[in-house]
Amino acid sequence: MGVPDVFDPRVFAHGLPHDEFRVLRDTAPVCWQDEHEVADWPGGPGYWAVTRHADVKHVLRTPEIYSSWLGATQIRDPEPDDLAFIRRMILNMDAPEHNRLRKLVAAVFTRRRLERSSEQIAERAHSLLAAVAERGHCDLPVEVTDDFPLLNLADLLGVPAADRGLLLNWTNRVIGYQDPEHAEVVRDAEGRPVNPRSPAMLRDMFAYAQELAAEKRRNPGDDLMTALVQASVDGRALDDAELEMFFFLVVIAGNDTVRSALPGGVLALVEHPDQYARLRAEPELLPSAVEEMLRWHPPVLTFRRTAARDTELGGQAIRAGDKVVVYFASAHYDERAFADPFRFDLAREPNDHLAFGQGPHLCLGAHFGRLQMRIFFQQFLTRLPRVELDGEVKRLTSNFINGVTHLPLRW
Repeated sequence: MGVPDVFDPRVFAHGLPHDEFRVLRDTAPVCWQDEHEVADWPGGPGYWAVTRHADVKHVLRTPEIYSSWLGATQIRDPEPDDLAFIRRMILNMDAPEHNRLRKLVAAVFTRRRLERSSEQIAERAHSLLAAVAERGHCDLPVEVTDDFPLLNLADLLGVPAADRGLLLNWTNRVIGYQDPEHAEVVRDAEGRPVNPRSPAMLRDMFAYAQELAAEKRRNPGDDLMTALVQASVDGRALDDAELEMFFFLVVIAGNDTVRSALPGGVLALVEHPDQYARLRAEPELLPSAVEEMLRWHPPVLTFRRTAARDTELGGQAIRAGDKVVVYFASAHYDERAFADPFRFDLAREPNDHLAFGQGPHLCLGAHFGRLQMRIFFQQFLTRLPRVELDGEVKRLTSNFINGVTHLPLRW
């Protein structure tokens, strides 16, 4: 038997490959994966897949060894001409640049600012669920949960209502490029597909970010974009590229993580009726239930680092320049870190999941993500009766985002 393939994005369209991950955790916790050609997308040089919880945590906590800056944070290598620009995103930085930008952004991405929107978020969850409640059925992502985080982020950023459809288009373009339903393949002069994360493919998004920033300078509001254009650390504000890339990060990462987590959490409840009944009876369990949903269905499957020097991990010699990819989707089911990990337990304690990352790149939006999940499930549990599956579940074809694209429900 060869090494299980956990690179191919089509693998994840059928759900998490638990059997393959268990084999890797038990026999090859740091193993080489080939980046073979998939559909029209060319192959790559390959990478080390890291599947045990302790090793994933170690990689994320040691940026001096495993760099975000050297090759950015996606499995696919960016085009060499794009790398310098992509490195202007906080996600793709190492110290000291990362420290400066994180300090600036953290100063405006405050818990107080985020929680001010709680009432508006609750009203939105209520209205989206009310729109389908009387019908007795819905396709949850398409009709409810795709819009929910997108509109919340638009409010947070100060994006005018008329422009909010743009955010969904950009998200689908960047996140869904491996998926037949969402892919928008653009080719270069030689007929090769162009990476949708290429700056050339995102010019419209970056231009919009600059237009919005200019508007906020002229007419400041009580929103995140206004705070970002006004903020500075040691007298230095965000430059144009940093502002563009932070807008990209909030719109794409901030939207799609919650967009994935919500139907993933609902599906987990439906597939575990005892826990679903318990949560309906004991709503005070909701905070720990959200954490277990994030463990069970991590919104992000993988993140990439690049070895900054020769090192060793899991018995393997890692060479400087090698790609190292951590698998949250495997770490969350590691028997070495979680008691009975294949039991969905809404009261699990402790629950050391890694859904929001670890180390210096711990997600700045983690609190906002949790807040949206808690508010949505409060409304879901009270506005709808007990729901059950009403057809086939369809998942995103991606080795990055653990997306659920269709979740038909009835009640």
